[in-house]
Amino acid sequence: MILAVACDPANKPLKSVNDGVNAPVGFSRVEEAVDGLIVGHRLMAGGEYELALRAYNRAAVDQGFSVDVLSALGSANLRLGRLGQAKQFLDLAVKKDAEFVPAWNNLGVVLSNQQQYGEAERVFRLAFALDSGKSDEIRANLTQAIANLEESRYSSVNNNNNFALVRRGNGRYLLLKS
Repeated sequence: MILAVACDPANKPLKSVNDGVNAPVGFSRVEEAVDGLIVGHRLMAGGEYELALRAYNRAAVDQGFSVDVLSALGSANLRLGRLGQAKQFLDLAVKKDAEFVPAWNNLGVVLSNQQQYGEAERVFRLAFALDSGKSDEIRANLTQAIANLEESRYSSVNNNNNFALVRRGNGRYLLLKS
């Protein structure tokens, strides 16, 4: 195993992390930063999903992987089209708190996007029940999932039965596979 060591070309020792230029006069040291979840939520609302994901990662470092942080990470990944990662975070969120409605709803959205309509419908029903039917968004998602499920049932019927009706005379017809 080879380890690379960072060093100055003149073989001088590296400076300490805290050595460097001081902040300009009048600037105070920031002791407490804004909550990463709040920043992330605002960035999500503004459509800045990659930046929101970074803010949620900072929140995970500061707060740990709470259900709120896991759900937020899942939501940001969902918006970025990273369905596998979104599903992993949302699965962890609902395992941590089985009654956290936003995580269930977003998990249903991921499953719908993965064309797992049966599972998405089940998850939306659960979210709808946990929410007591208050959310119009969850109701719309459930309605769409049911429609997708019905449509997939009809379109999944194997219609490879290509038959032709052939007239044999005197009012007789023969059904032949073509």
